[in-house]
Amino acid sequence: MANIHTHRWQISRRQTLRGFGATLALPFLEAMRPLYGQKASSGDPVRMACLFMPNGVRPDKWTPSGSGKNFELSPILSPLEAVKEHLTVISGLTNKPSHKGDGHYFKTAGWLTCSTIASTTGSDVSANGISIDQIAAEAIGRNTKLPSMELGTEPITSGIDRNVNLTRLYGSHISWKKPDVPLPCEINPQSAFDRLFRNTDKSGKSKSEDRSVIDIVLDDANSLKKTLGTEDKHKLEQYLESVREVERRIENEAKQIGAGQNISAAAAKQLNELNKRIGTAMGGDKKGLGSVQRIDHTEHARLMLDLIALAFWTDSTRVSTFMFGNAVSGKNFSFLDGVSGGHHSIS
Repeated sequence: MANIHTHRWQISRRQTLRGFGATLALPFLEAMRPLYGQKASSGDPVRMACLFMPNGVRPDKWTPSGSGKNFELSPILSPLEAVKEHLTVISGLTNKPSHKGDGHYFKTAGWLTCSTIASTTGSDVSANGISIDQIAAEAIGRNTKLPSMELGTEPITSGIDRNVNLTRLYGSHISWKKPDVPLPCEINPQSAFDRLFRNTDKSGKSKSEDRSVIDIVLDDANSLKKTLGTEDKHKLEQYLESVREVERRIENEAKQIGAGQNISAAAAKQLNELNKRIGTAMGGDKKGLGSVQRIDHTEHARLMLDLIALAFWTDSTRVSTFMFGNAVSGKNFSFLDGVSGGHHSIS
């Protein structure tokens, strides 16, 4: 006798949309809920995102007023007003192990390890601890496509900072798999997108590089829609449109980012040196040539944050880190209205 509680449309939470060259995870749908009488799920997945701002924040513009549930969001946090009831803003914390060194590298590389990094100018780097995101990945990342995802906006920096006699590598890594194994950030949004949603062959090349992920899985998506209720159909359509929108935006930026990000760290260093010489020779009137980033910084950051949201939404990963910038990067802040130059020169 058939189980009266069995529905033909019930699907697994692990089901994906598939096509030749792409696999797309699904958001949570009503059809994924457990059947009546079956053991209930333990709830929504626990997720963790760590967002690093190399120059910190202004405490007076960041810290909410009040405490407990009766607090008022600060100007910087005010865009989160709609989800305020779900927020807990913790103030007054300090990372004492990072106080022993300089104001940049020790704070950056030791941010998620809460340990004091090894003072070195060579390749024997050590954070003297495993970062909390990787500890979380071990606990909650075993059943997702990616145990963790590390994103950023600037290339890895190398060489030695003679001002403090430290390797510059510390300034571009916050995630540490092991004390001596830093995890580099992916800074190309297209590569991050492909890693999340496209299948690759043994050489690492996508099998469907020129086609939209949505187009590839469309047949499977249409078949699934026939088995879903009205609410789930709407949710699936919204999700697919969100994925397509991120694809469109990445495509629009592709030409701007491609050439710059293929420049090696050594070449970038030489470009910076050349830039200084040109600036000196021309009295500082020549526009800088040292940037390896052609993409608009604001849109770059938004793309990466949206990729994290999509990765969480699809349960492709449950742990992610994002660096808005590297420490001691010399970033030009001219993307902000009324600002030109790096933070040291304008502060």
